[in-house]
Amino acid sequence: MATFAYVALDAKGKETKGTIDADNQTVALTRLREKGLFPTSVIDASASKKKTPAPVPGAGARPAARKSFSLPTLGGVKAKQLMIVTRQLATLIDAGLPLLRGLQVIARQERNPVLKRTLLELAESIQSGATLAESMAQHGKIFNRLYVNMVKAGEIGGVLDVVLLRLAEFMEKMQKIRNKVKSAMTYPIVVLCVAGGIMYFLMTKIVPKFAEIFNDLLEGGKLPPLTLFIMDASRALAEKSLFIIGGIVGLVILTRILGKTKGGRLAMDRMKLKMPIFGTLVHKTSIGRFSRTLGTLLQSGVPILQALNIVRDTAGNEVIAKGVVLVHDSVKEGENIAPPMEATGIFPPMVISMVEVGEETGKLPEMLMRIADNYDDEVDNTVAALSSIIEPILIVGLALIVGTIVIALFLPMVDIMQRIAK
Repeated sequence: MATFAYVALDAKGKETKGTIDADNQTVALTRLREKGLFPTSVIDASASKKKTPAPVPGAGARPAARKSFSLPTLGGVKAKQLMIVTRQLATLIDAGLPLLRGLQVIARQERNPVLKRTLLELAESIQSGATLAESMAQHGKIFNRLYVNMVKAGEIGGVLDVVLLRLAEFMEKMQKIRNKVKSAMTYPIVVLCVAGGIMYFLMTKIVPKFAEIFNDLLEGGKLPPLTLFIMDASRALAEKSLFIIGGIVGLVILTRILGKTKGGRLAMDRMKLKMPIFGTLVHKTSIGRFSRTLGTLLQSGVPILQALNIVRDTAGNEVIAKGVVLVHDSVKEGENIAPPMEATGIFPPMVISMVEVGEETGKLPEMLMRIADNYDDEVDNTVAALSSIIEPILIVGLALIVGTIVIALFLPMVDIMQRIAK
């Protein structure tokens, strides 16, 4: 009999550590589950002296750095592929097919080699006595904390098919929101890149040619101030192009480095929420994501404190995550959710009022889902409004810049034509 060191979560989501004697790891897992614990790491105590495996991703370990929330697309598995597999597994289980058999059936028809291998490994793990949630937790690059904990709640409640279906719907909703935000950002980025290329060509190729013509025809005559400004800008751009490009690259690298620090992420996320045009869109998207994630977890039977921990790590915005921490601590002390949400100053009054009503009526998960649906509609309207506003702004801005360059080059031509006329 060997001694195994374990890290596990209790029913309230609190992490606990200890040791247990068992013949093998499978028996140790079974005994821990019988005690009402959800193990996130079970290792042989003697083997741990040689190597210390990382805690199971997605179950109890807190990531070293929070990243923007995204659907599980790492490890060579796209979000859409995982969403389809999730829906297929829910359908098979609902039809009465055993979980092990369902995984084998889906793995047989899966074309993605990474996902196919993962499904087969899940089947082997379940066959050896582990639960589906514990098996998925071993593949943290594919199944995140949200996914694992919802599956765990579904297994405990005996409604795994319902939870998997909710997961698939959740991923579909999040993918739609992500696509809408990307569509709002793609157009201005493309236009700015094209405009930048045109400006660079004009300033480095066309303007210098006109400068030579003006020097020859005006014979040292004084140029208009606007023309001189454009000529100086063109010369500076041509001579210092490498420095400008290096500065832009350095700024991008510096931003990424700061984004890996807690203070840097917090500062950048706060700036995102206060941006003049896109700040409203970012804020509404973050509130909608918070509501839908928390509502989906609560509907699936995940305890409130554990659900708030998961929402904190998948918030996608450090400001929202900081607010969720305050809510979690207050709820842990016995308070309701609405008062600490209001104290954060992040959540709009309408959201707080609906959460308060949900708590009073005992229908908080349903109310959170309604908030998420409402904010999804607001994101749609905001994206449409931004698209209609950004397009004319970019066109007018580009026209002003090009028009200024044309006027600057045209002004000396008037003087040249007057000289020729004389």
